Amino acid sequence: MTIQDKLNAQIAQAEQHNPRLNALISIMAGPARSVAAALDAGDEPRGLLHGMTIAVKDNIDVVGTATTAGASFRRDALPNSDAPVVERLRRAGAVIMGKANMAELAFGIRSRSTVGGQCRNPWAEDRIPGGSSGGSGAAVAAGFCDAALGSDTGGSVRLPAAFCGVSGLRPTSGRVPNRGSVPVSAALDTIGPLARRVEDVALIFAVTAGFDPADPYSVDQPLENFLPHLHDGIAGCRIGIPRNHYFNDCDPDVVTAVMAAAHTLEALGAILVEVDVPEAERVHAATSAAVFADACTIYGERLKNAPETVDLDIRTRMLTGLNVTGMQYAEAMAFKRHWMHTLRGLFGGIDMLLSPTAPVGAPPIEDGASLLNVTRDMTKNTYAGAFGALPGLSVPCGLTSAGLPIGLQLEAAWWAESLLLRAGCAFQGRTDFHRARPSLA
Repeated sequence: MTIQDKLNAQIAQAEQHNPRLNALISIMAGPARSVAAALDAGDEPRGLLHGMTIAVKDNIDVVGTATTAGASFRRDALPNSDAPVVERLRRAGAVIMGKANMAELAFGIRSRSTVGGQCRNPWAEDRIPGGSSGGSGAAVAAGFCDAALGSDTGGSVRLPAAFCGVSGLRPTSGRVPNRGSVPVSAALDTIGPLARRVEDVALIFAVTAGFDPADPYSVDQPLENFLPHLHDGIAGCRIGIPRNHYFNDCDPDVVTAVMAAAHTLEALGAILVEVDVPEAERVHAATSAAVFADACTIYGERLKNAPETVDLDIRTRMLTGLNVTGMQYAEAMAFKRHWMHTLRGLFGGIDMLLSPTAPVGAPPIEDGASLLNVTRDMTKNTYAGAFGALPGLSVPCGLTSAGLPIGLQLEAAWWAESLLLRAGCAFQGRTDFHRARPSLA
């Protein structure tokens, strides 16, 4: 099959099902077909991503289309150039096929926006796809593209990956440049890839990672050539199973699936170690104070002077940031330093930490809960690593009794993405969960 044939089939799939799912805000069919034709006409592969079709979350600049971040007041925000991550994708031979829907201003788990509408989970259309990169996860799960870019402030790549049954990586903070993206919390925002196969996630990570001297949050940390060792296995790796916090208040189906995944990794040679994660229960409140206050430094004037231009649920959740005092913000930053010190000690004794990505399968879109509360409940395990700047990988590891995907979360010390990706590839080499596809009506 040519790249053009694959792309045309995916565009046809999107044209049929996207009007219901709202996974994509726009389909860039013309430019994508031109790139696919040029790639097919070439004599040699252009790069690591030759012919891979990718949707880009609509808070990341793609030249030729608005970067709305899902907000109607940004409909005319036309970038003059691609974000660095998109430039790198193109140079590696990727085909940018569309912009993915998201939670408005990347501030919630339901992935509803005034530009793209309510994104729906392809596995159950009355369920959320996760957020804020819900359109990225849903587009991959529905077969509209091979992969997608999302952004993760407190779980916004990993949760859509978990709820939509695909794989998603949050890199170490500073590993991938954020320049050219609409921020929520510049210190925590991290652009990351989603795809069915961890191997494809690894390829996109390898292409997009790297120092950007024009990005003040980018870190000049060399990336080793890890791809030749992607399938070396995980024999001898020490995987921590937390006794506290991470498995609390989880659906029994989720616990069963995640622990079965742990024993699969053990059968592959990993060593399971029970661990305590001191003060993990405190992290969520500190993260929330920091993220909400950071968001209000960006949108505070709009919330005060033109609140009607922001979606009501987003506005209600974001307004809580105006109540964060300077002392509370300072306390959160002090706790962050303490938390990172705790994590440094934790990863002195283990190589990875294993947990459920989310405590349950995807919640209903209409569940009566406020966006504030449902986002708080679903991010209990993802905020912790994000606040500590850790890399985290979510991979599908089963289905609930209701047929909803379950995500396994693996986290490692800073800059150890290659270890997570190696573990994900080993797990997917032994299991078929990532190959399952939703039955679209």
